[in-house]
Amino acid sequence: MKEIRKCLNKPGLNANALKVIAIIAMTIDHFTDIFYPGFPNSPVPLALHFVGRLTAPIMWFFVCEGYYYTKDVRKYLQRLGIFAVISHFAYCFGFGISLNPLAGGIFNRTSVMYPLFIAVLILYISDYGLPVNKVVQNIIIFLLVISAFPADWSCIAVLAILRMYPKRGNLKAQMWEIIQWTFWYGLVSFLFVSKTYALELIGVLMVYPVLYFYNGQRGKAKWMKWFFYVYYPVHLIILGILRILIYGNINLTV
Repeated sequence: MKEIRKCLNKPGLNANALKVIAIIAMTIDHFTDIFYPGFPNSPVPLALHFVGRLTAPIMWFFVCEGYYYTKDVRKYLQRLGIFAVISHFAYCFGFGISLNPLAGGIFNRTSVMYPLFIAVLILYISDYGLPVNKVVQNIIIFLLVISAFPADWSCIAVLAILRMYPKRGNLKAQMWEIIQWTFWYGLVSFLFVSKTYALELIGVLMVYPVLYFYNGQRGKAKWMKWFFYVYYPVHLIILGILRILIYGNINLTV
């Protein structure tokens, strides 16, 4: 009984607290794009974007936790899918991007919610299978991974989660996956997108000491389960309104 009590009272940060950290970092990162558009190479925006690098790996970590602990995988998948669609419209409006993910550039054409959804879908397929042979199933999984290429964090978000999930409970092993996949994402960014953005990705290393204090508990505020889903598209809509008020209907990603 004492051991159970110790576990329940374990000090550290619960899931709700860590998700709030991710939300704050994401908000700082995205609104920096409004006040310092074009990812300029100067101290203030670099520092603010550096803080924003906390968000993605925390998201990946909790997708793994969410998939493991959910009582209904299909409902979890449905929820992610619905908000991936909603967030696509909010993301495009927020940054002034065409709603057609195949129009314009090949990166950042839809939100990070899409690769999170795809990662959970692949985990589900891997666990429960499809009514097809293994070769066809692997082809479908490959195509699903590729479909995330135009999204924020591209296929890397999917691949990182798929590699992190079997290692849940081992933070060092999960952190190694975060570092490896972020490296490849950074390399592509360095060669084809932005050298400054690529070097900023070193900020993901900050997530280790943050996740180290995770105590394995969800937290008492059950409404937080929905807060992030709602907050994500809402903050992008506010971002889009500010974008239009300040600059007109321009594309912030150019």
